[in-house]
Amino acid sequence: MLMASYPTVSGVILAGGLARRMGGEDKGLVNFQGQPLIKHAINRLYPQVDHLIINANRNIDRYQQFGYTVVSDTLDNFQGPLAGMLSGMRHAKTDYILTAPCDGPLLSNKLRQRMMETLLVTGKTIAVATDGERLQPVYSLMPCHLQDALNDFLLSGERKIDSFFAKYPVAEVDFSDEPDCFVNLNHPEDLAALSVACPLPMLGITAFSGTGKTTLLTQLLPMLRSKGLRIAVIKHAHHRFDIDKPGKDSYEIREAGASQVVVASKNLLALMQKPLAERDEPQLYECLARLDYEALDLVLVEGFKQTTFPKLELHRPSIGKPLLANDDPQIIAVATDAYIALNRELPVLNLNDIGKIAEFIEEFCQKAK
Repeated sequence: MLMASYPTVSGVILAGGLARRMGGEDKGLVNFQGQPLIKHAINRLYPQVDHLIINANRNIDRYQQFGYTVVSDTLDNFQGPLAGMLSGMRHAKTDYILTAPCDGPLLSNKLRQRMMETLLVTGKTIAVATDGERLQPVYSLMPCHLQDALNDFLLSGERKIDSFFAKYPVAEVDFSDEPDCFVNLNHPEDLAALSVACPLPMLGITAFSGTGKTTLLTQLLPMLRSKGLRIAVIKHAHHRFDIDKPGKDSYEIREAGASQVVVASKNLLALMQKPLAERDEPQLYECLARLDYEALDLVLVEGFKQTTFPKLELHRPSIGKPLLANDDPQIIAVATDAYIALNRELPVLNLNDIGKIAEFIEEFCQKAK
């Protein structure tokens, strides 16, 4: 089936709750990593849908500033997510609504594709996401022709999503390969736990292998230093590595059982630390905790593509890899050596003009302070 023949879909971001667990704050407007929580949801959902609707019951003027349709519940007294879904259906001019909460900043970039494909293959009425262990009912794909039935359900006094879905054939859509996409920030401590804490401007350099990330960094660093910027670079190595060698004192000490070894001289200080337990990959926050922020102005990060923070993509069409920026809302600019087709407006830099890239990073640094 061609994409053009797919049913049309409106995205509905649910931001109409009381957010009691967030201290009563309007959750969609709570700041997370430098922007309101709902902006993260918009960045993830908007590229996937034909039209975007925000369901909100407070601070309507602030939500309207994001530039999308804002609708309130038709029922009074904050009746829950089903009331927001009903309002979305009534204002949508599409076949379906695809719903997501405003407090899910890691929403899957494949939500519409996977939900719609499953619905069409199974022939069922409603699609609901699952993390492999339990359903995530606020992540649903529903036909708008159910709006009268949903209205009657709510007028009867019912409020439970599960009870309404039980009336129809439901397709469970597996997202167990993306368990983090259902992370919800319900409490203030959730914000702190998910945030990558860095008090300095931090920019990722992201690209596929063979694009020239390290080459670019070695050319950029002298230019950025000449602009007065003190820079730390964090590199994620996907292979096993060791900066020490067998036979050296520090290596033998570490192998004998020291969990941390510091080697210091008048021109260099190195910390070698073994993880407390086996784990798949290091976390960015662990690396950031080792930095001396007082001696820095900017942190550049190579790797950690799945972590949420601003990134500059390097792209060479000649190596035959896809453009990451079209699926990753955290990418704020692309440096390339050929024409590229973007599905959203982004700064496009000449990959071979190191001076312009350095200027972009300097401006990013100034804006982020």
